[in-house]
Amino acid sequence: MSAPYGASAHGTEQLGAPAEARADDVGRASLGELFSEISGDLSTLMRQEVELAKAEMKQEVAKTGKGAGMLGGAGFAGYMATLFLSIALWWGLANVMDQGWAALIVAAVWVVIAAVLFGTGRATLRTVRPRPERTIETVQQIPDALKGQ
Repeated sequence: MSAPYGASAHGTEQLGAPAEARADDVGRASLGELFSEISGDLSTLMRQEVELAKAEMKQEVAKTGKGAGMLGGAGFAGYMATLFLSIALWWGLANVMDQGWAALIVAAVWVVIAAVLFGTGRATLRTVRPRPERTIETVQQIPDALKGQ
């Protein structure tokens, strides 16, 4: 199937201009004009890519905000449930022992849970690298890639 008049199979021709006329225009253009056109096209492409990235990021940030809000609400609900279950445990233990000892036992359970969470979180944070090593490595390869190496 042939491409319609003024368009190539790759979509690089201008509408309304036959392929032969475009070839003549390029053949008559100076090297400076060609570089200027290429530079302008690359500039336009980069601007469009940046705008697309901004739009995508805006969309993702909105979804992230909604998700974070819901996780925050779930965290608060979990906190309230834990608080009331702890009070219920305290009152339940107070039926078989002194209220002070029951409160101390519930508090001790929470101290153990806090210590385990602290240790796990601290160990996890120690594995965090402050520099994006892979990104730095790939960015350093860009000049060699542009040179064709």
